[in-house]
Amino acid sequence: MNDDGHELLNRLKRLNSIGVALSSEKDGKRLLERILEAARSLTGADGGTLYTKTEAGLNFEILLSESLGIHKGGTSGEPITFPPLPLEDEKGQSNLHMVAVCAAVKGYTINIPDAYEDTEFEFSGTRKFDAQMNYRSKSFLTVPMRDHQNAVIGVLQLINAIDPVTQEIRTFSHWDQELVESLASQAAVALVNQRFIEEQRHLFEAFIQLIANAIDDKSPYTGGHCKRVPELTMMLADAVARTQQGPPEIRAFQMSEENRYELWVAGMLHDCGKITTKEYVVDKGTKLETIFDRIHLIDTRFEVLKRDAEIALLQRQVQALQTGTALDFAADAAALANTQALLDEERQFLRTANVGGEYMSDAAQARVQQIAARRWIGPDGQSMNLLLNDYDTEQRYYPVKADEIRSPEDLRHSKGELENLCIPKGTLRPAERDHINHHITATLNMLNSLPYPKNLSQVPEFAGGHHERMDGKGYPKGLARDSMSLQARMMGIADIFEALTAGDRPYKNAMPLSQALKILSKMKAEQHIDPDLFDVFVREQVYQQYAQKYLHSEQLDAVDIAALLGTQRQ
Repeated sequence: MNDDGHELLNRLKRLNSIGVALSSEKDGKRLLERILEAARSLTGADGGTLYTKTEAGLNFEILLSESLGIHKGGTSGEPITFPPLPLEDEKGQSNLHMVAVCAAVKGYTINIPDAYEDTEFEFSGTRKFDAQMNYRSKSFLTVPMRDHQNAVIGVLQLINAIDPVTQEIRTFSHWDQELVESLASQAAVALVNQRFIEEQRHLFEAFIQLIANAIDDKSPYTGGHCKRVPELTMMLADAVARTQQGPPEIRAFQMSEENRYELWVAGMLHDCGKITTKEYVVDKGTKLETIFDRIHLIDTRFEVLKRDAEIALLQRQVQALQTGTALDFAADAAALANTQALLDEERQFLRTANVGGEYMSDAAQARVQQIAARRWIGPDGQSMNLLLNDYDTEQRYYPVKADEIRSPEDLRHSKGELENLCIPKGTLRPAERDHINHHITATLNMLNSLPYPKNLSQVPEFAGGHHERMDGKGYPKGLARDSMSLQARMMGIADIFEALTAGDRPYKNAMPLSQALKILSKMKAEQHIDPDLFDVFVREQVYQQYAQKYLHSEQLDAVDIAALLGTQRQ
């Protein structure tokens, strides 16, 4: 085999390796650069341009010239400001006088030995460029790039093939042309495949956003939660990746772009199971709230009790007057005022109990039960307890509206008042809490049913562990710290901190930073959250980064970092 044969064989081997490299490139801009650089390398061209075909025309994507030191577009950071080459002129005719457009429209390769001597195409712009840059554009090789459906998706144009020995500009040879045409075919396949992957990724991300929006829109009180948690999780993950303190697991943690994307997807989907949670439970701002706050029904009963006490007094006074019995009207009036004042005080107590909070004492619960035993005359004329407690499990999520109550039968929907008002923490009954907690089981079931690519295989584990505890007392699986990924533990902290500081919850006010961090510190001590990740959260001031973006100014109070980091693990 002669030298030319060896050179051709080497170029074919390079072409094959280039095709393999192009198929593995994941960055769109970098792929376009590699295509053009490979074509230059195979032919010894000084420069070139890669265009992509759109409805607007041929867009300049990459512009290279080795001798002029030009690198524009792609990953260079220097944009190409040239407008697209139009496929048609103002008369609607194809711009066949432009060589790149002609190759795109006609679909064949155009090999020009010398642009200055060519009479078929318009090269005035080339001549102007050469004059400005002290350059000589001579040989051109313009190759259309066709996809699997034989449609032209771009154009690869090389300029000035350089003889490796004499360094003079030469004509692109027949072998150059065939090699670049082969490269263009491989490049088009790689480009189409990448675009398809990108389109699928965009569709997937749009679907994720759709689910997150649906969950946030389902309740006015959780709007934005599904978007803020993944962002806070990423902030914490980045802080862990840059920290040099803590145990080996923390110091060794790093993330590739694929790792980051997987964690972001998990964050966006961490509450997807809430799409099955009933709005009544999610939006329950008070203990008696269903479609409306049933405390108003109890208010009405107190008014009935006050009215009945007054009627009873008036009836006694009328009877005394009829029988000539002496009466102490002042004492009666004072007794009625005391009774009504007591009823007002008890009503206010129940209204306060209805709000919920961090803790309700046993004494307060006992007083609710005492008040509940008061008797009143209902709409059917029957005497009954002031608070109803026979909870109707079939109707608890679908009570009738206040203006739909027409008979004693309708009052069955208001049962469970005593049980609700005695809820010791928050506004949810155990069954309602279980219903909300079920969202994580629903999340896992939904996520485990999806066919993930390898780079997203850990999404269910990351998303499904944010309600687990380090001591194994969380849910749904009761996993302990060593059985959970670092990412799942990060999401647990992000989920709690977002909930504590959010200002859109019906059952609490937005907490200032110091209070939210003290609660997290207590959770650290109780082995609820990961202690090492909490230290990173505080030490790297992840909370401050998040607060500056999402919290109100009145929440941005002073934080004692030393005290928080000094909390001992128990």
